[in-house]
Amino acid sequence: MASSALKHAIAPTTLQQAQTDALLALLNLGISQDAPTPSATSTLPKSAPAVKPPTSTAPLVWKVLVLDQQTKDVLATVLRVQDLRDAGVTLHVQLHSLRPPLLDVPAVYFVAPTLANIRRISEDLDKTLYESFHLNFVEPLPRALLEELAASVATSGTGQLVEQVVDQYLSFIAPSPSLFSLLSPLPSPVSQAGPSQPKPSYSYKLLNSPSSAEQQIEDEIERVASGIFSAIVTAGHVPIIRAPKGNAAEMVAKKLDIKIRDALLSASRVHGPTTSLFSQDSSGLSNLQRPLLLILDRNVDLVSMISHGWTYQALVSDCLEIKLNRVVVNTPQKRSYDFDSKDFFWAKNAANPFPQVAEDIDAELNKYKQDAAEITRSTGVSDVNDISQLDLSSNAAYLKTAITQLPELTARKATLDTHMNIATALLEQIKKRGLDELFSTEEAVNKQTVSSILETLRAPRPDGAFSPEDKLRLVLVFYLSSPDNAISKDDIAELEKELKTAGADTAAFEYVRRTREISRMTVSATVGGTSTPVLGGQGELFRGFTALGNKLTDRLKEGGLENLISGVKNFLPANKLLQVTRLVEALMDSSAASNQSLQETDEYLFLDPRAPRHAQGLGASATGGGPGVGGASSTGRARRMAFTEGMVFVVGGASYVEYGNLEEWAAKTGKRLTYGGTEIVDPGSFVGMLQDLGNGVS
Repeated sequence: MASSALKHAIAPTTLQQAQTDALLALLNLGISQDAPTPSATSTLPKSAPAVKPPTSTAPLVWKVLVLDQQTKDVLATVLRVQDLRDAGVTLHVQLHSLRPPLLDVPAVYFVAPTLANIRRISEDLDKTLYESFHLNFVEPLPRALLEELAASVATSGTGQLVEQVVDQYLSFIAPSPSLFSLLSPLPSPVSQAGPSQPKPSYSYKLLNSPSSAEQQIEDEIERVASGIFSAIVTAGHVPIIRAPKGNAAEMVAKKLDIKIRDALLSASRVHGPTTSLFSQDSSGLSNLQRPLLLILDRNVDLVSMISHGWTYQALVSDCLEIKLNRVVVNTPQKRSYDFDSKDFFWAKNAANPFPQVAEDIDAELNKYKQDAAEITRSTGVSDVNDISQLDLSSNAAYLKTAITQLPELTARKATLDTHMNIATALLEQIKKRGLDELFSTEEAVNKQTVSSILETLRAPRPDGAFSPEDKLRLVLVFYLSSPDNAISKDDIAELEKELKTAGADTAAFEYVRRTREISRMTVSATVGGTSTPVLGGQGELFRGFTALGNKLTDRLKEGGLENLISGVKNFLPANKLLQVTRLVEALMDSSAASNQSLQETDEYLFLDPRAPRHAQGLGASATGGGPGVGGASSTGRARRMAFTEGMVFVVGGASYVEYGNLEEWAAKTGKRLTYGGTEIVDPGSFVGMLQDLGNGVS
């Protein structure tokens, strides 16, 4: 069976682009134009050479795409229906649906390697549904399932139909260029047969619940390690792995180290053209610019998961539904909007503070109006939509320009309409929930006292009191940001009483307290600037709210948006590093890091998959300590290295607040960072997990 070599000699700039390129190569019935022919190690009767993706001179091969639910999510995040059409896909269908035979069309299967899927593929082969079968698995196909497929093919005598069997290493979702999460675990057979959708499974809850069986935890560690391995293979780098000791991150790091070593060992045993999974092995870059892979446990910082964000993407995650780059707005009527690679506004503003987003909408709308006015002036029509009514004989000179610019203008207007609607929905939520007040309070949380927090919780608001969940999140942020034992038991009882009075479930508060008492979770520290929010309304930036209101007034009756904006505080977030960003800084740029961060990260596990196993303890410079298992005994200072590129993965979930903070640090320092987690969790869902764990503990 062939392994996918979907990388070019020089790795793409982002993980998302690398995954997109791999998917397009898959759809074009080949691996890549530069990839070697798959080795005939498959037990199947036929293993055809890879077909190069069509170029401008090669005819497009029309085909059927067969997916399951997992791979549908992978594709839906980075490709749209038009992208599939451009790749020659005329029809995309679910594997377990009823499908008519298309005897003269090749089929590309892109599915998860499960027994149910293998048996269904065998049925399709037995029925000869398609002209040829290109079988692609989202992650490596286990030997037992490969033998099951081979036995079925041999029995039915349909081996000549199978063109390829390829492991793709694409079992992750990349909603943004430098953000990714793992695929959801496969539902159990019971839930698959059930009438309702299975409840989402969260890694943090599974790994931290006392009721989880040992086998469940081991399976989850294996799933997480396999997912990270897919991301590393797709990126094409063999990283230096660092992880804290004594938690799930260490277990994942050690298992991942073994997977990478096995892959490198397998490649070294193959004679002839290189078949390494890592593109640098064939390009001579394998030992140059090695990236960092930092694997962390979610308990290293819970504040970023539950705090109130002020960037565009953090607010969308908190206030609206976002999944697979589709945002759902429920008011005034339920509508969904897709963010794709062509969405220039989201790419530019996702990590920006919300007032700046509002300002940019105003600027983009003005630019659109100017461009539209220029077209109408040159063509002599009164409206852009009337260009089709031009007199071709008298306006031929302007028609070409207008037709060329019109599609771009139309697409730009549709994008701006999307973000105006989303911004309107966010503004309503900001006013209703008082998110501006909550954010400003949390930004200065190190200056807060129990009295000031209680005052904030009890203070009357013109738009109604804070919601019980928002009050709970504020208290949790305050508690987790306070030094150990800084809050007395009486004060905790007072805070808990206030939450119960507000109708909040305090099980989450109880769970966090117990967890902190046991593990002494690291307190999120503020570094690089004050934690006091920059208040005011004098700067150019803050005109954004008013500008947005003016542009959208005609879309809302009786000036609703202007009234909404009038009560919203305009400010910029403080310049500070969150806990995970501090740790990344200590590992990637030790000269700029604090001594506290360096002392913490010096004790981290150090794993180099390229180093001999007995030399793992020698550290980065092969000096300092003697040999030890996994680098456990070498001195921390000897392991300090400078990295220009890194990947940060959090076992237990990622958040947009943390992602934005890392992006901001990377932009300032010139580093290249990719951030991921077992799943991307919105604050409400994470609080729900804490509540479930609290109720389970009690």
